Amino acid sequence: MGESTTTVKKKLNRAALVRSTRLFTYLQPYRWTFSLGLVALLISSVSGLALFSSLGDLIDVQADQFSNEIGKITLFLIGLLIAQGLTSFIRIYTFSYVTERSMAKLRQDVFASLLTLPMGWYAERTTGEISSRISADISTVQSTLTTYLAEFIRQVITIIGTVVILMGTSFKLAMFMVATLPAMAILAVVFGRYVRKLGKQAQEQVAESTALLEEVLSGIATVKSFAAEWWEFRKYSALTNSVVQTGMRNAIARGTFATFIVVFIFGSIVALVWFGGKLVAEGEISTGDLFRFFMLSALMAGSAGGLAETYAQLQKSIGSTEHLLDLMEASPELPKPEAPRAKSNHPEGSIHFDHISFEYPTRKDVLVLDDFCLELPEGKTTALVGRSGAGKSTIAALLLQFYQPTTGQIRWGNTPLHSIELQQYRRWIGYVPQEIMLFSGTIAENIRYGDMNATQEQVVDAAKAANAHEFIAEFPEGYQTKVGERGLRLSGGQRQRIAIARAMLANPAVLILDEATSSLDNASEGLVREALNRLMQNRTSLVIAHRLSTIKHADSIVVLEKGKMLEQGTHFELLERSGFYAHLLKTGLESE
Repeated sequence: MGESTTTVKKKLNRAALVRSTRLFTYLQPYRWTFSLGLVALLISSVSGLALFSSLGDLIDVQADQFSNEIGKITLFLIGLLIAQGLTSFIRIYTFSYVTERSMAKLRQDVFASLLTLPMGWYAERTTGEISSRISADISTVQSTLTTYLAEFIRQVITIIGTVVILMGTSFKLAMFMVATLPAMAILAVVFGRYVRKLGKQAQEQVAESTALLEEVLSGIATVKSFAAEWWEFRKYSALTNSVVQTGMRNAIARGTFATFIVVFIFGSIVALVWFGGKLVAEGEISTGDLFRFFMLSALMAGSAGGLAETYAQLQKSIGSTEHLLDLMEASPELPKPEAPRAKSNHPEGSIHFDHISFEYPTRKDVLVLDDFCLELPEGKTTALVGRSGAGKSTIAALLLQFYQPTTGQIRWGNTPLHSIELQQYRRWIGYVPQEIMLFSGTIAENIRYGDMNATQEQVVDAAKAANAHEFIAEFPEGYQTKVGERGLRLSGGQRQRIAIARAMLANPAVLILDEATSSLDNASEGLVREALNRLMQNRTSLVIAHRLSTIKHADSIVVLEKGKMLEQGTHFELLERSGFYAHLLKTGLESE
């Protein structure tokens, strides 16, 4: 399993903020709705301040028994409560409305970017890691836009507003209170950094355990076939136990911080009550002013305490935003997905590998192909044989343009492959791999993958040509039968024939068969072999195989060893030479 992506802390500096503002382009279509939410947030925050401030006036008029003033203030407070409740609803609704729609567009853009990235990018990451990281990042951004951004604005307005009102109520008492704030602020910053570090560590560990979970579930057949359940359970237990340990360290840190803050806050309250009572006794402030001061102080303390968490969430959101932007700005091999255009005419002529050398991006020290030359004659079948690691599948990957050669060039006739628009090129190529990947829809949907615009009649014709129609018709739901995840409800031979039907429907000019019958029983292989022969007819075909029955009728057989061509010829020509091919037949290839 690959290593999890490291979550890097992103400070709220100018460069990070400027880059993260790209996220707000997703809010642009809903700017007026978002502005309405901001106005509602402002009114809600100000009305909250006015509500707490007016409670002091209510106490003062009650002490002086001004009955008319009591009624007016009470009505004013009721109006403030109604305004605050209404604006809070508007703010929550508008922010959610904007966030849900903008996040849907962000998810679509991230998925579109994933579809355009080259195979080399995926080779460096696990599927579980990618899905876990993206899910966590988008969830973080969504919660920030829905809740934490509004909270940050509200807390800033509340703190500034309460400071202004407190100064106007009693400058002496405000200065006494402010003197206690620096120590609490320093403590909050120190503990906050430590807690955030542990939180990020736990997030990375959760992502790693999720990646392992997805990897095991995707390969559950292999796990069970080797009775490796206990080993996978031990690995997963170790990862989840490390999450527990990190979580408990986090809990101890937060508990210690909370204990200190509670003691500090209550000590500050006792000191403020003593000093405030002294000012009331001396006639410098009224009882109502003292009550207003305490209410607003509590409001400010709550906002200041929440500000540290909100600030940490904003930092986390900037890190998540940059992860998503890194993904969307990664060098793609394709433009963004678009509806396929009508097929154009493919180049004429044979395909040539001209002095190709290649090394995988993740294995720079291993030269897989070394000055390799090969011609795939138009309309003919060329077979590749060789021991594992000789470079057979690499040649197929280069022909599919999953990777580009390190040196050299591949031509179709006189046209270099890299000069052909990639999506159009791949629509001219048919690929039937050894490990068939079917999607969890219906049989018809999987066959139609070869041509999304195909009619049901064309789908059936392709299935008949692939010797698949008979077994499909036996299912109660026929072509609407669900194949299950990765096609696990079908046998290996059935999956192979569905894949061949898919290639039939695509009607490719060039066909690549990567050991397409190596794992089948004799009965299934006979049906698949008949379908493949039908598919290869009059097509430029590249066949990678281990079985003699797959290749002995090929027009040309190329023998590979360590990325180089050792021999080339027909089956009988190579046998007569008694060279490496004849040796492979005895030791590596199965005969009929």
